Amino acid sequence: MAKITFVAHDGATHHVEASAGETLMEAARNNNVPGIEADCGGACACATCHAYISESWAEKMPAMDPLEEDMLDFAQAQIPGRSRLSCQIKITDEMDGLVVDLPESQF
Repeated sequence: MAKITFVAHDGATHHVEASAGETLMEAARNNNVPGIEADCGGACACATCHAYISESWAEKMPAMDPLEEDMLDFAQAQIPGRSRLSCQIKITDEMDGLVVDLPESQF
């Protein structure tokens, strides 16, 4: 299990425990974290699970594949080096303590 903190645009924090193998999007959705729409259900076919990986964690994340890079073009308010689609990041036990910031809007 990994403890992950989602930080909403207004500063509200949501602490969740996530199982290894689950995606960040699934962890947010399964714990009712507001701000992750996930319209495509994790198929990497929209960009409504856009999130910002905290600076201290960004380089520890798995590399983006080309499909995720292409879909990020549809995300609002990208932050280079930190913007990711949460449906494409599988949680590992080593991600314990991860902080994920959420954009003001997914649209």
